[in-house]
Amino acid sequence: MIGDVAAAAVSGGTSWRRAGVAGAAIGVIAGAAAAGVAIERLTVGRGMRRRARLALDASGPYGALRGTPGTAAADDGTGLYYEVDEIGEPDPKTAGARRRRLFGRKNPAPVTVVFSHGYCLNQDSWHFQRAALRGIVRTVHWDQRSHGRSARGAGQRGPGAVPVTIDQLGRDLKAVIDAAAPEGPLVLIGHSMGGMTVMALADQYPELVRERVVGVAFVGTSSGKLAELNYGLPVVGVNAVRRVLPGVLKALGSQADLVERGRRATADLFAVLIKRYSFSSKDVDPAVVRFAERLIESTPIDVVAEFYPAFTDHDKAQALSIFLEVPALVLAGEGDLVTPSSHSEAIADLLPDAELVLVPDAGHLVMLEHPEVVTDRIADLLVRVGAMPAAANVGTYGSTAQPGS
Repeated sequence: MIGDVAAAAVSGGTSWRRAGVAGAAIGVIAGAAAAGVAIERLTVGRGMRRRARLALDASGPYGALRGTPGTAAADDGTGLYYEVDEIGEPDPKTAGARRRRLFGRKNPAPVTVVFSHGYCLNQDSWHFQRAALRGIVRTVHWDQRSHGRSARGAGQRGPGAVPVTIDQLGRDLKAVIDAAAPEGPLVLIGHSMGGMTVMALADQYPELVRERVVGVAFVGTSSGKLAELNYGLPVVGVNAVRRVLPGVLKALGSQADLVERGRRATADLFAVLIKRYSFSSKDVDPAVVRFAERLIESTPIDVVAEFYPAFTDHDKAQALSIFLEVPALVLAGEGDLVTPSSHSEAIADLLPDAELVLVPDAGHLVMLEHPEVVTDRIADLLVRVGAMPAAANVGTYGSTAQPGS
């Protein structure tokens, strides 16, 4: 999100001079990244960088996994896209028949693991975990409203548009569960905004959690107090950003075409910002970094703008009590600048029986940066709750290494 704003702020030309102090404030965020890009430009031409991005897109086939598609209707009519991977039959051409047998009268419904993604991402952000669990356990991957293949939020369009709320996202998750997993035990897994979505579901549908949820995992997320984040910025910078960012984002959302052109023109700066706020280790696979760029840059700036205010209001600490009797995993990267690991520690304090895992040398997109760790801990949770057998082999999955490497 910060990358979107900064990239637009440094590229809009005459139109951005109207923003005045807003442009100066956003410049605090972009400064260090811009310096790094300037150094790179001394040695690498723009055409070469473009060819490198295309090569990385080709060499890293991340996000290519597909399952049986479906669409759930949110309470405001928004179409929510999801995909189901069935046990033993990851091929979408045969998964539908398998699902009918599983939900037939002669067979009890299996445990369904529902993955909820974060802000400015989509279901493909769980690529490595999906690859690891494919065919072993029944999974549902969905795109939050206005993200990925889901429809633009119906409530956020037209003259009667209303702001997006985390509570709305919780109701969206309920609609997806009703459509894709109407019966049987559930394991809920959420990253960042997806974790907040899971909390909002529990807050509004506590009986669903008590009756059906047998496990939960919160990855790089927060139960509240997000207005206090500093994003790794100096005090003067973060105070300026907090003061002007809501207005700047609103202006950005009203000039979406201009901003999208600015994004393309400043791809190098955008890439540096994404790497800074997504990852912590220096040796991240470049193809994974490029994959993260593609995920984030696919989110339109007006969607970025309409979701942002919801995080300031987010406070679901009390809702966590609903998960007190549920086996839980709380995991975060120690170098996360977006939802710092202290927020995961706060969640673990409210869920004293949860497993708390802080991953060294990991940032906000920990499931892409260190997929083997995240996959291992999720697999352990699934074994603990009986979602898959302990003998299931997921050890060779989740690696970022390319074939033959």
